[in-house]
Amino acid sequence: MAKTPQAIRGTQDIFGADAEAFAFVLETFERVRKLYRFRRAEMPVFEKTEVFARSIGETTDIVSKEMYSFEDRGGESLTLRPEFTAGIARAFMSNGWQQHAPLKLATHGPLFRYERPQKGRYRQFHQIDAEILGAAEPQADVELLAMADQLLKELGIKGVTLHLNTLGDGDSREAWRAALVDHFRAVKSELSEDSQERLEKNPLRILDSKDRRDQKFVADAPKIDQFLSDDARAFFDAVTSGLDAAGVKWTRAESLVRGLDYYRHTAFEFIPDEGSEAASKLGSQSTILGGGRYDGLMESLGGAPTPAVGWAAGIERLAMLVGEKSDPASDLIVVVEDDDRIAEAFGVLKRARSEGFTAEMISGGSPRKRYDKAVKRAPKVILSLQRDMGHSVSHDNLDEPVLSAITAYS
Repeated sequence: MAKTPQAIRGTQDIFGADAEAFAFVLETFERVRKLYRFRRAEMPVFEKTEVFARSIGETTDIVSKEMYSFEDRGGESLTLRPEFTAGIARAFMSNGWQQHAPLKLATHGPLFRYERPQKGRYRQFHQIDAEILGAAEPQADVELLAMADQLLKELGIKGVTLHLNTLGDGDSREAWRAALVDHFRAVKSELSEDSQERLEKNPLRILDSKDRRDQKFVADAPKIDQFLSDDARAFFDAVTSGLDAAGVKWTRAESLVRGLDYYRHTAFEFIPDEGSEAASKLGSQSTILGGGRYDGLMESLGGAPTPAVGWAAGIERLAMLVGEKSDPASDLIVVVEDDDRIAEAFGVLKRARSEGFTAEMISGGSPRKRYDKAVKRAPKVILSLQRDMGHSVSHDNLDEPVLSAITAYS
């Protein structure tokens, strides 16, 4: 016998309660994004490799180690998307979406990174994503964060706090970067190997290092607040006061950074509180949802300067926090106890579904056991088509008008 193929390492087949939790996340996201008037977008699953190399950064682990890149038959280098933002930026510029600015977009779908599979992390994974393009005002940041906060609440996820920082404007960030380089260069030999490499390429990334060798030097590293311009400070104050007014709880996280140069001002992550149920499922250091303002990205892709801010969240992680979701019971099950009445049963199902009720039929197996199968599935209504050309109805907690609509076929 031929050997049965197995799933590729780092991928998953989602079914049953896990699939219902996955679907619940998406359904809730779609409902919330409509409340906030975010427009739906569908993006290609692969792009030219340069889209990600230029936007994410040639020196990052994602580009250098984790991207699924390949050469197509025309000799062009293509890459399966490892994240959404770069593709959305490319689409914004190449499709003339600037005419809709400020443009609020939402999307979701699979992403691909070649990394070590572990709990809640896969090589093909899925994200929800929300972006506001062409909006320079701090109100856009508040709108996005209020939307994210409401999404988590409507998913029933508790014990999570918004961690917030500012990276300042371009001048503030550059002055801070220079001070960090001086600080860490003085202790370079004592830093971890990764941080020694980052010192020359991406020094801000040292601040979020989890290596104990780095953390003792991170504690007394220069803080961004020492270098903020008046405009940058006013922007951050507007964001925090807006969050307070919107009822979004937050905490300052001075070590929260985005390493790439095109990030500006707001950086944020929603992280489980220590000791919370969310932390026990994911770990207290696991980011549930994160993002920031990336005002310099469009320029790195050859476009005009365009302010933008966005966030993304892993659907698998959100589904783990949501917990198992059972498949809801049907409104109606039609039990065919006489096979000659199967055609009649299809008529009943059509009518019920056209009225907006979920409905299914049991017509296989032993006729004597079909009704028992229906009872075990616990629908709201069981309609049994019997051998004597009659029918019987049993129902539970269903309004009489609904029952009438289902049984009016006779």
